[in-house]
Amino acid sequence: MNADAIIIGAGACGLMCAVQAGYLGKKVIVLEKNEKPGAKILISGGGRCNYTNQFASAEQFISANPHFVKSAFTQWTVNDTISFFETYGIQGKEKTLGQLFPDDKNAKDVVQVFTSVCEDFGQEIRCSADVKDIEILPAGFKVTYEKNGKTVVLTSEKLVIATGGLPIPKMGATDFALRFARKQGLKIIETAPALVPLTITGKDEEWFARLSGNSVFCEVSNDEISFEENILFTHWGLSGPAILQISSFWRRGETINLNLLPQQDIVALLDEERKTNGKTLLSTLLNRIYTRKFTEALDKFLPLNKPVAALTKNEIDLIEQTIHQFKVKPAGDKGYDKAEVMRGGIDTNEISSKTLECKKIPNLFFGGECLDVTGWLGGYNFQWAWASAFVIAQNL
Repeated sequence: MNADAIIIGAGACGLMCAVQAGYLGKKVIVLEKNEKPGAKILISGGGRCNYTNQFASAEQFISANPHFVKSAFTQWTVNDTISFFETYGIQGKEKTLGQLFPDDKNAKDVVQVFTSVCEDFGQEIRCSADVKDIEILPAGFKVTYEKNGKTVVLTSEKLVIATGGLPIPKMGATDFALRFARKQGLKIIETAPALVPLTITGKDEEWFARLSGNSVFCEVSNDEISFEENILFTHWGLSGPAILQISSFWRRGETINLNLLPQQDIVALLDEERKTNGKTLLSTLLNRIYTRKFTEALDKFLPLNKPVAALTKNEIDLIEQTIHQFKVKPAGDKGYDKAEVMRGGIDTNEISSKTLECKKIPNLFFGGECLDVTGWLGGYNFQWAWASAFVIAQNL
């Protein structure tokens, strides 16, 4: 046997698993298809790496089994993540809504923590290693990979698959874990892009495109959930934190609701203005709230050039509906190229929630994004990667 375990994938889960295994004196070899480890860590949060969220709990995860993550989150908490990074000189700074970023460092420093600790423990990270075959042996696994045109064979008693999901193929993302799981007869929950911008086509396309670059603080909702954050108009539709959040809960054909003024009541503002200065044009009032460009675009729906005192009841109802219940029916999403994570994955019923070992194949572990566990935007998916890595390492 070449090592106690072979880990396929040097992303967030694979790297943390190697480090945690090192603490326990276990020798692992990490195989990474890319030329360098931590490709997705490096681009996360615009290169600043939102590495956890202070409020992370099972509540912010989508899965066919919403209880599945609870055991891992008990074994490895947000405080454990914070302490781990503080030990290696990365202090967390909250940006918004509990999101922690390295205070004076960035994603490169996060990856550096893992590579240097792996080095200290003698854990090998072999990059440009393209795994071609996994054979299940009576007492372990045989992994065949290619590197620089040469074929290499490794064996170990335990195997960890932490190859992530389908988003951002140009970063090396593949369906490796899903293909292997399917081949072993494991059930897969249907996958789709998540935390992804939404596209608008047809008659409304031009209106949205005209607003490209405009950002509005919004409450975005559907029948299931709502998020209050910025939305961003783009030349192909909608993006921004609130849109990315709702995208994980949106299905093609559904309508979403935008409350364009979530913390105020537009009718109350009109009443107030009518009392103090009824001659104010509706456009003037809206310009105090939105950019001029956004107000001008509302001309399609609202009588912008009318003084507020002259608005009829029907017009006030229309204003209220437009501002607080702006309906959007996206045509689709921007796909895996622009998605931050994947929804769906290997069915968690196939995996022990306490150890993350495959129930049907002893000593085989799956962690991170390839499982049917999808977090909200804001550091939640990293927290799952670290927690699942820790749990696996304890059982290697």
